Amino acid sequence: MKCDIITFGSATRDIFLKSKNFRIVGEKKFITGQGLCLSLGSKIDVADIYFSIGGGGTNTAAAFAKQGFKVAYCGLVSQDKLGKGLVKELKKIGIKTDFISQTKNKITNHSVILSSDGQERTILVYRGASGELTKKDIPWQKLKKARWFYLAPLSGKSARIFGALVDFAKKNKIKVAANPGNSQLSLPKNQLKKILKKVDLLILNQEEASLLANISFQKEKEIFKKLDQIISGICLMTKGPEGVAVSDGKYLYKAGILKTKVVDRTGAGDAFASGFLSGLIKTNDIVFAIQLGMANSASCLRKYGAKEGLLEKGERFEKVKVKREKL
Repeated sequence: MKCDIITFGSATRDIFLKSKNFRIVGEKKFITGQGLCLSLGSKIDVADIYFSIGGGGTNTAAAFAKQGFKVAYCGLVSQDKLGKGLVKELKKIGIKTDFISQTKNKITNHSVILSSDGQERTILVYRGASGELTKKDIPWQKLKKARWFYLAPLSGKSARIFGALVDFAKKNKIKVAANPGNSQLSLPKNQLKKILKKVDLLILNQEEASLLANISFQKEKEIFKKLDQIISGICLMTKGPEGVAVSDGKYLYKAGILKTKVVDRTGAGDAFASGFLSGLIKTNDIVFAIQLGMANSASCLRKYGAKEGLLEKGERFEKVKVKREKL
């Protein structure tokens, strides 16, 4: 099957619960210094409840499909009703599902997103079937006609195929965009560097980039100079509310975020990454890629779920200002 992009990563059932009775309190025992708390033994009224499908693999696939690309998702879901329903919903979006395998061993991944105000949230994650993906579940020979692989974070057993996917892509002249998660970034350094050297687009957040480069996150140029030694392609670093920085090895591109009403932050990172790659494939222009990524992320923030607000192909969008400087 010919595809512009094949995505890999998790496929989840998302449940959003919003209530003003979820209290945010300061507590040093929490990693972030704050906690979302409920009254023990009480029944808590929920103001809003919303059901969606999520996961890095399907979120990015949906964004690529809406941008007009021929896209397929390769992953593992459960044979339960929710897993089968998830596959049907992906088909409705326009995502090819021929490369999805099913298992009886675990139920479908679930996330429960708890929010008091739609801004900050706590996510309860059950890592089910998606993390069980192994080499034997992948129809390798059918993947050869893809132009790009997009590797969202892989967890559990699926993290072990990170290198195999990149090697297969390079062998078959398929370009690779990788947004590695903790499991991949925790691989032995020599092994990880060999894999990343073959990646065409590396997507990290500021903390991940700092840890990989072993340089303080405040020293942005130094981080990119080190990352440019690790990979041969484009390095992209997201900085939350401070925007994004991108290096092509010669220039550093910087942009802030677009101001917008925030309904739900779930999937905004996936929306940016997939928007950026969409723009890059269409124009080979990093400035336009950043602008499309930022606009896609802002549009995603305006609605519940990771897929509802994504930009459609040809849809007009506000363009963020991008600065370029020599590294």
